[in-house]
Amino acid sequence: MISGLDHVVVLVEDIKAAAKAYERLLGRNPSWRSDGDGSKTVLFTLDNTSLELMAPAGDTPTADRIREIIGRSGEGLASFCFGVSDIARAYRRLDRVALKPDPVVEVESHDTDSGSTLHWKRTRAATDLTRGVRIFFLERDDERPHSAATSTSPILGLDHVVISTGDPERAAALYGARLGLDMALDRSHHDWGQLMFFRCGDLIVEVVKRPVADADPAHDKLWGLSWRVADIEATRARLVAAGIGVSEVRTGRKPGTRVMSVRDGTCGVHTLLLERAAAE
Repeated sequence: MISGLDHVVVLVEDIKAAAKAYERLLGRNPSWRSDGDGSKTVLFTLDNTSLELMAPAGDTPTADRIREIIGRSGEGLASFCFGVSDIARAYRRLDRVALKPDPVVEVESHDTDSGSTLHWKRTRAATDLTRGVRIFFLERDDERPHSAATSTSPILGLDHVVISTGDPERAAALYGARLGLDMALDRSHHDWGQLMFFRCGDLIVEVVKRPVADADPAHDKLWGLSWRVADIEATRARLVAAGIGVSEVRTGRKPGTRVMSVRDGTCGVHTLLLERAAAE
């Protein structure tokens, strides 16, 4: 049913400031800007997914809802959207596995810079049945324009999206059995807890249970993003020159990877950059 991760949504207060922050972080220009019903959005489209920044605009129920979420939880990850090739089939599957999908709607977006139009069809699973994480499903009618690189060391794409859980067995049942993602890894460690990797196109949905006593057993949380880079040292030098706080480069938990943390300029999103060792 699921072909990949279509996009992730980050709610922000100031769309211009957030777009500038992500231009610096990603080393890429936005590929799409639009004004909708109560929101302004900026899209960055990379090799394997898109990042959508969304801010409230005007006095509408949608704008009020975005402001309420930001006021309660701050800026940060709000939802993600799986790509599907057949939205009607996806709807039937979601209904069969009792995820109570919303009726499929057709959506149109206009780019304020070029005047171009994109079309897609979308549904959403009931949030109380997806353990508190807002999950959409989308069939695109058109290909999105790609975000042009503005540096020689841009971010290439997403490596994994991280979901924090207090109940790994129920989370595994959701992403594996009900949504049909392939589990690639299930590993536990006394220092960092339990990790489960689910393949989604060429990236990973990572579900993690950390060793803390106060984890919510009923509600999961979209926790962070790990972006893929070709040369982590070059990317680090670029970010430092741009005034973005980053950690030193260190060996990743996954063999053959090196990683670094981004400490600011992410609009509240826990962010990691990852370099994979070249295949021999």
